[in-house]
Amino acid sequence: MLQARKAGTTSAIGSFTVTVSDAQGLICNGAANSAVSHTSDSEKTVIQKKWKAPASGQISNIEFSVTFVKDFSTFWVGVKSSVITYTGTSTPVTAAPTVPSWNTECGKSKVCFSQPSNCDPTTATNCYFMSVQTSSSQSEMKIEIVGPSNGYVAIGFSDDQAMGNDAIYICGKDNSGLLQVQHAFSTGKKTPNILTLGNVSDIKTAMTNGVLNCSFTSRNPISTGSRAASVSEYFLMIAAGPSSQGNIQFHTNTYVTQSKVNLLKPAAVSAGEKYPAIVKAHGALMLIAWMTTGSVGMLIARYLKAVGKGKGCCGKDVWFLAHVTLMSLSIIATAIAFILVFSYARDWTGGAHPVLGCLVMILTLIQPVVAALRCDPQHEKRFVFNWAHSFIALAIKGLAVAAIFTGLALIGKSEDEEWMLKVMGGFVAWEALIYVLQDLHKRTKKKDAEICSLGLMSTELVLLLLFLLGNLAFLIALLVGIGKA
Repeated sequence: MLQARKAGTTSAIGSFTVTVSDAQGLICNGAANSAVSHTSDSEKTVIQKKWKAPASGQISNIEFSVTFVKDFSTFWVGVKSSVITYTGTSTPVTAAPTVPSWNTECGKSKVCFSQPSNCDPTTATNCYFMSVQTSSSQSEMKIEIVGPSNGYVAIGFSDDQAMGNDAIYICGKDNSGLLQVQHAFSTGKKTPNILTLGNVSDIKTAMTNGVLNCSFTSRNPISTGSRAASVSEYFLMIAAGPSSQGNIQFHTNTYVTQSKVNLLKPAAVSAGEKYPAIVKAHGALMLIAWMTTGSVGMLIARYLKAVGKGKGCCGKDVWFLAHVTLMSLSIIATAIAFILVFSYARDWTGGAHPVLGCLVMILTLIQPVVAALRCDPQHEKRFVFNWAHSFIALAIKGLAVAAIFTGLALIGKSEDEEWMLKVMGGFVAWEALIYVLQDLHKRTKKKDAEICSLGLMSTELVLLLLFLLGNLAFLIALLVGIGKA
């Protein structure tokens, strides 16, 4: 039960606004909603309500008095807040924080991290900003968090640039739409564990035109597990995303400093690359493997067996040598990409993308084994190999395309990078068109009625070259996009 009282008395003052079902207003001394209480025995960590001072009458300093229960034998009665001072002015006093000192105090008395670099959180609505002012003994930190979001903006202190084992503070909406500050700890690439707020005071919150603003003083120690090499140097992180019923959802914007920041040395810092080079290399290799080398190798095996027949090396036709070479390059690129991303993540991140990637890697390794064990072309069971080889190839291709789409979706969570999904969609349509044209030509050729004759160069080869040119255009566009991400 929570009630506001005139300081030093038991007289209730003001009223509470009750909008959701987790609390109920109480009538005390005939005054409606002059106190609030719970509505169920479900376990809870926080209930946040708005209190409104009386519009008239004898107004003075107040304090909040609260009684709360843990279990039948453990409870606290009449716990008092610090006294809230009445200013005596006719203008309402707001508890909303501001960041007036962003350009004068950053680098002088506090560490500031913003994205875009050096943006002004007081004027720019797209500015993500955090500041930390640390006492010399590191026993106290004054923290500010500002950023546009429809759910939450969170900051983190980490020993590396990856999520996991990070101390986190969240400025976000609760289940009634009010802003709250939460303390959390991440244990991998999943929803952080919400901790008790601990020794946090002077909490001020504001929400203006979709921009969330929280400031507070924390005396909690920063805990990042056992990897910390310095007690004052950390990578700083900012993440923002939606929330549902007060629970944070997967972030849509993330920013990390380029290097560790010493909290005892005031500075203005900026974000490093959103995606490390090793992750970009993973994506680039997978694109090359399954947009170019793999796609061209499959087209050659399906439609160009008759081109240059009888010509080749070591008793093998040129189409076969080209097919084996291109598919071998695809296997090598896939394996390297797979090793790179797992050596970086060192964990299972969850979601569809890693599952699809693992399936592609497994089938990619199975395919050459199946090919090596094939029987002679004249063998009566040869059709078994043909069907198995074709089915596995089709499965790899479908899974690889799905993996690329889900990978690009992870990058394309911001509007600036959504275009890459559209480019990939264009590539799929382009490849489908070439397959249709090749198949149509193959069928008409069997009837001795070619669609067109191109003289010295076969139609199959012309379509392959046409596909390769378009393929490279799509591939280069995506590689450039990944490089800039």
